[in-house]
Amino acid sequence: MSLLAPRRPTRVLDIGGVKLGGDHPIRVQSMTTADTRDPQATLAQIAQLAEAGCEIVRVAVPDRRAAAALPDIVPHSPVPLIADIHFEHTLALKALDAGIHGLRLNPGNIRKHEDVREVVAKAKERAVPIRIGVNFGSVAPMTQEFVDEMAERGAAQVELRAEWLVRSALGHIKILEDLDFGLTKVSLKAFELPVLFEAYRRFAALPNDYPLHLGVTEAGTPRTGIIRSAAGIGTLLAMGIGDTIRVSLTTDPVEEVFVGYEILKSLELRQKGAIMIACPTCGRVEVDLFTLANQVEAFLATIDEPIRVAVMGCVVNGPGESRDADVGLAAGNGKGVIFRKGKIVRTVAEADMLESLKAEIAQVIEDRRNGIVEEADEIRYQPQKPVLKLASV
Repeated sequence: MSLLAPRRPTRVLDIGGVKLGGDHPIRVQSMTTADTRDPQATLAQIAQLAEAGCEIVRVAVPDRRAAAALPDIVPHSPVPLIADIHFEHTLALKALDAGIHGLRLNPGNIRKHEDVREVVAKAKERAVPIRIGVNFGSVAPMTQEFVDEMAERGAAQVELRAEWLVRSALGHIKILEDLDFGLTKVSLKAFELPVLFEAYRRFAALPNDYPLHLGVTEAGTPRTGIIRSAAGIGTLLAMGIGDTIRVSLTTDPVEEVFVGYEILKSLELRQKGAIMIACPTCGRVEVDLFTLANQVEAFLATIDEPIRVAVMGCVVNGPGESRDADVGLAAGNGKGVIFRKGKIVRTVAEADMLESLKAEIAQVIEDRRNGIVEEADEIRYQPQKPVLKLASV
């Protein structure tokens, strides 16, 4: 066993009533793929994301038509919104006038200092945080002076790239600090995980308390993107780094929210919805475990309460894992034994396993809602701060 690193202390920011940083939960974000110029389509997607548990949603504001649509979107959103803006400061001003809750804006990309000052003054007046988002794929080219400096230090390519990300972020931050603006959070994204880790590690070691937003840029389609994001975001969280996360996938953004929570649940940093344990299958399985596990997973997707469910298909690991879960099924030879908190509650035929398991899960949840809390619940589900958690190795 090993301990996760203590969470890095940060200042607290308020984004439309959702607080992040400090001891607040690590927030799950996503971004709409709908055209912001279409308020109805954008609000429909925001509603889907909110229903999935997304706490903050980012919307692209690429032009004046998109900015002009914000007054028809922001007041009707069920969750705080962040306007993603590049280069054009008037888009940020229009977003602020529309009541936007946060900005994603790199001040160094705005050409005129007076334009930056105008945006920052209005954001400060309205207490709207600004995220400085540095991506390796879009940062300014490295200067020869910087390359020479790092060469003299004998820096490897990972160090070179990570340090350039950090210095790029610091350059943007200085512009805000010089304007006495401190409602800032920062991200330093890269596709290559070693660069990602090194950049965040270096920034987190500096004397600052800015909250950090985590993500792997251009992670890809679900099959590979989920793996890369889980490895990248999960490792940083285990290092104690991170206050908000976004899993960037080339798919429906609702999937990003699901994966984000799964990462947090796997590290026991947040408790939302069900955790399902299912055996990997082998020649010992004597029931149709593939179908059963998929059916149980679909049912658990409708549940928001934290509950641990085991679906096991043989007599080797099945009873042990099932006893350790809130509700468990150990199946074999055409029948299954259902456990609740380590105790056998019934034995059912294979044809009845799914409905019996669902009924037991529903009963556990109903008992909790009625104040019937079992001893294991008191231990497992007591409120906890997301620091110094145990991780299995």
